[in-house]
Amino acid sequence: MSSAWECLHFATLELVRSTPIKQRLICAYRRHLASLPLDALPCEVRESFAQVMHCLRGVQPLRGEDAVAASVRKMSNNQADECAASIVEIFGMVCRANMASSRPNGVIQLHSVDRAPDEYEVPALIANN
Repeated sequence: MSSAWECLHFATLELVRSTPIKQRLICAYRRHLASLPLDALPCEVRESFAQVMHCLRGVQPLRGEDAVAASVRKMSNNQADECAASIVEIFGMVCRANMASSRPNGVIQLHSVDRAPDEYEVPALIANN
């Protein structure tokens, strides 16, 4: 099973294709988001993700279609754009959460601790006017 990051990453890639937005949303849902369980996501994005999923499958389908096709069909293009933007935003929040959890105390090491500090000194530039 793919991680939440991978599912959202591939869904985001699906959303940047050149096909119509409604078609991209349906493909992103069916191929990548439908199998993503809510508990696989960081707590801070679960509510947003649940809202997106409700938008994508909240309409009663007509005969011969599923809830996703019905929900997206009923959306305006503006609503479809907003739904796609929400998916991308959730992906960004998951990326930030993953980065924060991989760095203890938010410390970023900019250079190797194996090198002496004087190895990083840059000589001052002197203007000869």
